[in-house]
Amino acid sequence: MSNKTLNTDNLEKLGPEILAALVMDLVQGSAALQRRARMELVAAQGPKDMAVDLRKRFASLRRSTSYLDWRKQRELVKDLHGLLGLIHVYVMQDDAQEAFELLWDFLQLAPTIHEHSDDSNGAIGDVFHHAVYLIGKAAPQITINPKTLAERILEAVSNAGYAEFDGIIPATAEALGEEGLEHLKKITNTWADTPPTPGEMDEYKRFGLSSTPAEAVRRARQSTCSIILAHIADAQGDVDAYMARYSPEQLTYRTIASDVARRLIAAERVQEAYAIVCGAMAREAESSFAMFDSDLHRVFEDCLEKLGKRDDLKAHLWSSFEQTLSARALRKYLKLLPDFDDIEAEEQALDLVAAHPRICAALGFMIDWSALDRAAKLVLLRTDELDGNNYMTLTRAADALDAGYPLAATLLRRAMIEDTLGGAKSKRYGHAARHLAQCQASDLAIDDYADQKPHSRFLDILRQKHGRKYGFWGLVDG
Repeated sequence: MSNKTLNTDNLEKLGPEILAALVMDLVQGSAALQRRARMELVAAQGPKDMAVDLRKRFASLRRSTSYLDWRKQRELVKDLHGLLGLIHVYVMQDDAQEAFELLWDFLQLAPTIHEHSDDSNGAIGDVFHHAVYLIGKAAPQITINPKTLAERILEAVSNAGYAEFDGIIPATAEALGEEGLEHLKKITNTWADTPPTPGEMDEYKRFGLSSTPAEAVRRARQSTCSIILAHIADAQGDVDAYMARYSPEQLTYRTIASDVARRLIAAERVQEAYAIVCGAMAREAESSFAMFDSDLHRVFEDCLEKLGKRDDLKAHLWSSFEQTLSARALRKYLKLLPDFDDIEAEEQALDLVAAHPRICAALGFMIDWSALDRAAKLVLLRTDELDGNNYMTLTRAADALDAGYPLAATLLRRAMIEDTLGGAKSKRYGHAARHLAQCQASDLAIDDYADQKPHSRFLDILRQKHGRKYGFWGLVDG
């Protein structure tokens, strides 16, 4: 490797004086880099000094009132991740208790930060979720009264307006222990039944809800209470407590049924799990919004497998494949067959895919299955059905078929070119020009166009029909 390559080893050879000068040049004009450099200097002094400086930074973030656009938000996210990194690397290793408290304080920054930024991409929320993850790493090493921790958790979760404390109970379950979990259960139930405060009702009055503020507060508390009790039940391995949150009707809802059934399977109560899943699937069968190959179906398969219902499992997997072209279901089905039977079944499955009414779905399946010969044949037989607007599937298929099946790849690219020009989709002209160049390159590898137009003829027709698309032809002709 060249001595000029920018890497750690080569930079270390420059020596401390040159590196210090480079750092000073780099941090000029960047407040975030300057803060990071100062933190690294403080880190050398020990975790206590680091904690002091981190809390100063937290206080600065709380005082901030300016709204952040997307550019400044990206800088903030980097800054926040940097703060978590400092806590993890420089504080947690030497003082888990201090790291725990810093991370808790960090989570309490969420309201201020969310109120002054748009987190539609979830980047800020991800930072706070990472902080909860780090709390999970520190919590087993801390010394704290379990009841005190339980009370802190209830206060934090009940006041969390931006889900910043989501996952805090699993993260602290070991530190809570049985005593803390039981205390958290008790005070949560008491809190849920306590009459709302005037301040809470004032919060809901401004939303203009049809229900009374008191009723709205009660429902919100019950919802939070249910989530907390579910986490406690999981931490205690109490499936019955987890199930008790739901009515018999709710246990027929797809997502609830699959969650409960998985916990029952883990507790080796497979027959109960099977009964719940069957109830949910019966309800789903009556709905116009049935979802095949959903998590519910996967849990159903687990139940069938553990109960030894092999024939039922095979029938279900084949049905799921037929209705959704699920590669996962087909693979699992083939593994259940004896040797050689699976080869015949795979051919039968690919025949079914080839006849599927939605050619792009069939094509995507065959590419993912690596049945490139089948995919090429499908393109040649059903060229007129290709939807050039489905450019993601067609581009992926064309790239996969390029080397071995250049005519099929060319037909896919032609479909995208014609869709782009026919719809005057000027934003895609660059892609269309690239596809046309790829068609030109493939022309040399195509010995026989069969009943398709050769490249020169296709190009002539394209110029006749779309000669006025000057933006496109400017890209093509250079």
